[in-house]
Amino acid sequence: MDAAFALAKFLPPPRMVSIASRLKTLSPGGDITGIVSLVGSAAAKEALHHFLEAWKHANVPGETVAYILQTAAHTRQETLAEQQIELVLTGPSTPFVSTRRTEQVLLDLVREAKRELFVVSFVTYDWDSVTNAIQGAVAQGVHVRVLLEASKQDGGSLARDQSEALRKSVPQASIYHWTSRADKFLAGKVHAKIAVSDEATAFLTSANLTGHAMEKNFEAGVLVRGGEIPRDIARHLQGLIDLQVITKVDGSP
Repeated sequence: MDAAFALAKFLPPPRMVSIASRLKTLSPGGDITGIVSLVGSAAAKEALHHFLEAWKHANVPGETVAYILQTAAHTRQETLAEQQIELVLTGPSTPFVSTRRTEQVLLDLVREAKRELFVVSFVTYDWDSVTNAIQGAVAQGVHVRVLLEASKQDGGSLARDQSEALRKSVPQASIYHWTSRADKFLAGKVHAKIAVSDEATAFLTSANLTGHAMEKNFEAGVLVRGGEIPRDIARHLQGLIDLQVITKVDGSP
């Protein structure tokens, strides 16, 4: 089964089904010439040979092996449909890995939000493109919340209060600070950088919401669409609000 799932990573479900139909009438060690011809890439051929070798050791009927392949193909397809993960990089690029930049991904996430958007960052400034996108989301009726590190005056670590500038840019956004810290979290900071929309899409990144991070720094992150991770992040953040671990900034809607 492990070998079947490894093969499913390289082949689309219809091709897996074609291979399965050929295997139904074969026995371990039978003529596989026609089957190997169904696979093009070197990596897929290697995975297929590994699967066929595993079949020899398992010594089960071809019909059983065919069902295993079909199940692996279906499981792989359903898994991809449920959740997609994308690598996101800003900074020096290479010809070996194709990725989207931090700003592109964040703007898409904000623009795709339909009901709610929650953004978490240590600091935020010089991020006009993202601010404009958030303003557009608010205009479409999206409930926007932002968690930021507080100033020293408000119990945080920053020299100045950054929430005031954000309130001017997006007055409809609800801004939060982490003000209720248990003893073990004393001197702790809001260091996470997260954006999650509609409990369906989450972006976790090393980049603060600043122009420098969006354009110049070497930053890395992942975009997660579907599955449990976006939902769990959104529920965790809501839980922090419900338990009053994070609280609204004075004057925030």
